[in-house]
Amino acid sequence: MKALVLLDDGFEDVTVHYLWYRLREAGWEVCLASPLMHVLVGMHNYRIEPDTTIHQVNPSDYDLLLIPDGTCVERLRLREEAVDVTRTFVQDGLPVAAIGHGPQLLISAGVLDGRQVTCTPGIRDDVRAAGAAYRDEAVVVDGQLFTCRDREDLPLLLPRLLYPSRWNQHV
Repeated sequence: MKALVLLDDGFEDVTVHYLWYRLREAGWEVCLASPLMHVLVGMHNYRIEPDTTIHQVNPSDYDLLLIPDGTCVERLRLREEAVDVTRTFVQDGLPVAAIGHGPQLLISAGVLDGRQVTCTPGIRDDVRAAGAAYRDEAVVVDGQLFTCRDREDLPLLLPRLLYPSRWNQHV
């Protein structure tokens, strides 16, 4: 199984490292993609080198898209290639997980109308304005769309993502 993580400067360090290690422990291949090939700096000054650029990504090569929390989402949603990859994953019915501010990229991709999601409380009005039903819960699963309120809730999200046989079960 292969997971794609979209990143830019300002990623939420704990979230990205937790996702990367947990997925790898479960046997997943994890690809970090960013707009440019340079060392990325997280919100707490951790550094990560991406594996590829978002422009080079073919969504059909992956089984899961992860959009982590952090100010990086503000940058990613302004990049057409990040918006296009996100939209393609959702439209093709591929699993997408957005954590914290991650749903902002889903808003820019225009894929939240009629969906049920959770997110960091600071953007709940934005997801509602995009046509989504906001739920103040740790994890919300709507079809192949997984949303997680924040990094403290990752232990509730990861067991669902690590094992594809659980993707269609309700939380």
